Amino acid sequence: MPLAVLPSSIWRLPAAFDDGRGFGERTYVIFLSVLSEVFTFAAIGLIARWGEVFPRWIPLLRGHRVPRRAAVLPAAIGAASLTLLFALLFLVTEVRGTTIRGDALPADHPSRAGGWEAAWFYFCYVPLTLWGPLLGLLTVAYWKRRSAAERAPAV
Repeated sequence: MPLAVLPSSIWRLPAAFDDGRGFGERTYVIFLSVLSEVFTFAAIGLIARWGEVFPRWIPLLRGHRVPRRAAVLPAAIGAASLTLLFALLFLVTEVRGTTIRGDALPADHPSRAGGWEAAWFYFCYVPLTLWGPLLGLLTVAYWKRRSAAERAPAV
C-alpha cells in the first residue's frame, strides 16, 4: 500500500514549491503527502508482528496482544472511507468533468492537459484508488487470521 500512495505524494510535492502558493498551502500539501504515507505504513501492522502483539517500546502495553477489534475497526472504517472517497473523486472529476462542488474542471486541470502531463497525472493518481480496496483486503485477512489463531487450541 505505501507504494500505491507514494506516486501521488511525489506528484503533489512540486506543487508545494510553486511560486503562487502561500506558506499555509505549502505546509498543507507537504503535510498531506507525509500523513498519507504514515497512514499507509500503519496498515503494515495488519501483516506484521507488531499488529498482533504490542512492541516493547510501548509502555504498559508491551508484550500484550493487540485487541482484534482495536485493529480491525479503524482499518475497516478507513477502507470504506478511502474507497468511497476516491471512487467518488474519480467519478466526479473524470466522468462528469466537475469538481466535488459541481464546478467545471479548470482548463489547467492535469487530466485536461493531454499528452505526457495527463499521462503522468494518471500514472501517479490511479494507484491511489487502490488504497481503500487494498486496505479492505488486508483488514479481512487480518480478521480471519486472528480469528483462526484465537480458535486454535494452544500447543
